[in-house]
This record gives sequence, C-alpha cells and structure tokens, in this order.
Amino acid sequence: MESTAHHSRMQRMLDIIERIGNKVPHPAVIFLILIAVIIALSHVFHLLGTAVSFQVFNTQTHELENVTAAVNSLLTVEGWRFMLTTVIPNFMGFTAVGVVIVAMVGVGLAEEAGLIKTLIRKLVIVASPGALTWILVLVGILSSVAADAGYLVLIPLAAVAYQSVGRHPLAGLAAAFAAVGGAFGVNILIKPIDGVLTEIANDAIHLLNPALSLDLTANFFFAVASVALMLVVIVLVSNRIVEPRLGPWQGKVSAGEGGELTVAERRGLRWSLVGVLAVTIIFTLLTLPAGAPLRHPESGAIVGNTPFMNSLIVVVTGLFLGAGLGYGFGAGTLKNATDAINAVVKTIASLGGLIFLLLIISQFVAYFNYTNMATVAAVKMGDFLQQAELGSVPLLAGFVLVVFFVGILMPQIIPKWAIFAPVFVPLFMQLGVGPDVVLAAYRVGDSPSNVINPLMPYFALIVTFVQRYQKDAGVGTVIALMLPYAIFLLASWTLLLLAWYALGLPFGPG
Repeated sequence: MESTAHHSRMQRMLDIIERIGNKVPHPAVIFLILIAVIIALSHVFHLLGTAVSFQVFNTQTHELENVTAAVNSLLTVEGWRFMLTTVIPNFMGFTAVGVVIVAMVGVGLAEEAGLIKTLIRKLVIVASPGALTWILVLVGILSSVAADAGYLVLIPLAAVAYQSVGRHPLAGLAAAFAAVGGAFGVNILIKPIDGVLTEIANDAIHLLNPALSLDLTANFFFAVASVALMLVVIVLVSNRIVEPRLGPWQGKVSAGEGGELTVAERRGLRWSLVGVLAVTIIFTLLTLPAGAPLRHPESGAIVGNTPFMNSLIVVVTGLFLGAGLGYGFGAGTLKNATDAINAVVKTIASLGGLIFLLLIISQFVAYFNYTNMATVAAVKMGDFLQQAELGSVPLLAGFVLVVFFVGILMPQIIPKWAIFAPVFVPLFMQLGVGPDVVLAAYRVGDSPSNVINPLMPYFALIVTFVQRYQKDAGVGTVIALMLPYAIFLLASWTLLLLAWYALGLPFGPG
C-alpha cells in the first residue's frame, strides 16, 4: 500500500511538471526569451565586475594556461557587434545542424524505402515483447560509439518498435533516449570522445606526476559494470514507472501488422545486406591498410582522435544509404534514382521546423558562450567544492553533483572537463584518489542531465519526435517523461562509483 501511494505521488508530481512545462510557449519562443534574459543578465554581471581566474588545458598545445574569465556584456559596443555579425557563422558552425541533415539522408532513404518498418517487423517476430526493451536499451547504450547517431536513428526507431507491438511509442522513445543520452559517458567499446577526455586528464596528471599517464582503457572495468547497471536501471524505470504512467497505447498499430514478411520484403532484406556489405568493404579498404586515408596521418592509429572516428556519422549514413538502396530496389519500393532522390528530399523537407529552431538555438549557445557566464558558474562551484574540506568519498559525491548541475548550463562534455580536470585531478591525487577514479566520476555526473536539459542540442529534436505521437507535447512533456530516468541513473550510478572506490576495485586494466 505504501509503495502504491509513493508511486501515485510520483505520478502526480510528473503530471504537474508536464502541465507547467507545456504552458510555456513554443520552444523557438522559449529560446528567444532566454536570449533576452542572457543579454540582460550579461550586462548586470558585467557592471558588477563578476570575474574568475583559473587554469585550463589547451588541447592543441597540451599546456596549462592561466585564464581570467569576466562576464562579457552583450549590450556593449563589442557585444552588439558580436550579435549582429555572427548570426550566419553561429548557425553554420553549430555542429548539430550538419549532423542532423547528413544522418537523415541515409536514415530518410531507408525509411522511405520501407526498410525501417520491415526491420522492426523482423525484430518483433524474432524477439518477445518482454525482450524488446532490453534489446533497444542495450543498443542505445552501445550507440555512443557512433557519436550522435543514436539520437538520430535509434530513438525514433524505438518508438515505432513499441508502437508495432501495441505498446505506447513514447515509452520506447523514452527508454532509448535514456540509453543514448543518459548513459552516454560509458561503453564497452572505445568511443571518439574517450581519446579527448583521456588526453585532458593526462595533462592534468602531469601537473603533479609527469611520469604517470592514463590510457584509453583506464575506465574499462568500471564502464562494463556501468553498462550492465544502466541497462537494468533504464529497463526497470521504463517498465515500472514511465510506461504505466503513459497508460495503454490508444493509437494505431502500423509497423508490426501483417504477420510474416512477404517474398518482396525478404528479397529486399537480402539486397539490403548486400548494400551494407558493399559499403563496409569500401570503408574497410579506406581504413585498414597501412597509410589508408582514415588512419591518423602521423601515428597510423584507427581508434582515438583519428579520421575514422571523426567520420563515423558519414560511415553510419553510408551504411543506411547502402541498406536503403539495396532494400528499395530489391523489394521494388524504389524504381530508379529519381525515387531515391525524392525520398531524401522528402526527409530533409520534413526537417524545416527543426532547422529553424536550431537556427535560434545556435544563436543562444553562441551568445551564452560569449558572456562567459557558464564558465564563471562552473569555476565558482568548483572552488566551493574544493574549499569544502570534505573527505575523499563525500568529495567524490559532491564532484558528481557539481558536474551534473553545471551540465545543465554547459552540456558539452569536453569544455567542462577542460575546466574541471586541472582543478580536481591534482586535488584528488593529493588526497590519494587516482585520476582514473576522477575521470570515472566525471562520466557519472555528465551524462544523466542530458535527458532533462533543454539546452542539450538534440533536445529540440526529441520534442519533435514526441510530437509525432502526442500533438500537444512540449518541453514539459519530455522533461516529465525523462525525469525519473535522470534521478535513478544519477543515484544508482553514483552509488556504484562510491562502492567501487570503497572496495578498492580497479577501474581499468593496469
């Protein structure tokens, strides 16, 4: 009885959050208001002379730089000049725009050709409904190896997969979003971002011990355990909290209808496999041989900050193009090149509203970065934690929380670490806590806030996905949907980190 009462209280709280959140205007209007707020606050803090001094690593020179960050006003001559002259560069330099368009070229073709629906039907046929969530969440967690592809590909597919078996599509979408965004910091595979994080950590380590360095597998053991924990937590939250709150799906069940695959669909899948193999062979030849274009030009490495890892979105797009073309021509859903081009054009045309929103978001991000307010807030919170004189375990927990809350203002994983690493890696080392532990703690604090952060570049895309199934959905809908994941991921993951450290378990090999 007590558990049921607690459950209903949580549901009421989430309903209130959703109602309040959805009373706010269109996301584009929200960001325009935020831009006005940032402009006003920047001038106030500028007049107050708000500034901080700190050290940060230059990832290009690997040198520690002394930096003084003052809040810059957007209402000064320089501020007005910045706002009026950088609108186009801000938009063109906003990575999410290019990633969304490039990724959706392949995904859109595959979807219009019918490959996506057929694959989901095949998944439904071979997997039990109970196993569906586990499969989607595991794939979502592992998708971080392909950088941002999970946001663009898996999340909408998870919604359709749930819809195909008569379950609420928003439950599938939420589970996939939690896996892709909330557990982004860990993987059982090496991710493109790992090389940069390790490089910054090593620069911080060398302030105290030039002979000590971490390698890319410094958090491997902890990451494997984290993947297992995140899988269980996300599935339980989905099945016990999120899906019951959404209730049974009252809409149509489309992708899963029709029973077994037709002859044309089976032929299309065989041809899609041929397309995937052809693209795989091409990229293998561009990567594996010595001196191949996608190897690092100096070291010859494939993993790390290399052309191959930096081109993963193109690789993913190529795979979807190969699969989509193969399926379309094999199943007869595409008759010629014009059909394929029209499929891509239709997909990109559907992104018009999102691209407009990203135009506004790109200005907000650029203006916010110009003011230095996020940097000042991060440094002040870090200074407070540094001076708190806590023991190593409470300090680790406090560090995770600081990273989590700063992540709301500064979603990017690398800039935060460039600020925090020179402060906290040496501090924890002096307390006898290894730098691998600090890096693991940073991963724990960074990821869970992604799923409830409207400033996260792909949050607007998630709102768009949700509106396919709930027309009146808004930012409040997504936050209410994802808040249980953020809370349980942060709590359970922090407990795992502290237990792992307290038991003296190695965070990685060596």
